[in-house]
Amino acid sequence: MGVADDILDLQRAFDEAELNADVARLGELLAEDFLSIGEQGFVLGKREWIGRHGEFRYVSIETSEVDVRRYGEAAVVRCVQRSRASWRGEPMALAVRLSQVWIRQQAGWRIVAIQFSTLESG
Repeated sequence: MGVADDILDLQRAFDEAELNADVARLGELLAEDFLSIGEQGFVLGKREWIGRHGEFRYVSIETSEVDVRRYGEAAVVRCVQRSRASWRGEPMALAVRLSQVWIRQQAGWRIVAIQFSTLESG
């Protein structure tokens, strides 16, 4: 199994943790200095990202067009993600292109950054 396969497995584990609101697993996969930039420009750190599961819940996540590139001790995952979720009980559908930056740290590979861009509908 190559590094790209390892990262792809971790990316799938991250999606599963998100879908199941597995905050313990998310805590393991996110670096302490993790930052996410949402499709509307909001920035969330690790604590806020994990904490959003109190009011945000995924119903489904479908990831496609996955591209994994390794750069030494870093890897970048780019993909398209379509999901259904609820925010404070209100249903929502999301279609985004996203990138994740993974860094190999002493404890293993961790996500240090995620950035989302909304896909045009149509």
